[in-house]
Amino acid sequence: MARTIVLKTKSARGTTEILTRVAHPMETGLRVDKKTKKKIPEHYIEKLTIELNGKKLAEANLGPAASKNPTVGVKVSSAKAKKGSKIKISWSDNKGEKGSKEATI
Repeated sequence: MARTIVLKTKSARGTTEILTRVAHPMETGLRVDKKTKKKIPEHYIEKLTIELNGKKLAEANLGPAASKNPTVGVKVSSAKAKKGSKIKISWSDNKGEKGSKEATI
């Protein structure tokens, strides 16, 4: 299933903030469906990676405790994240789903 990835950058006072949000249910496996009375299976992002110009900038190991549609952000020196720099966000979940998005600052 295709998931939406929102990617935003904001530069101010020598730093660039990279924010990303992935549309994902992030189910813990503990909730019960009110209609069927059955547990909703686990389904969560395990790893989210942020790359800048092809080099890993940050990696977040998420899990069932992260909120639905998680937002992850990092701040980096504007000297590294110059205008024209390429950002790539990649994620994978516990069911084998993967997604990525690329953008230019």
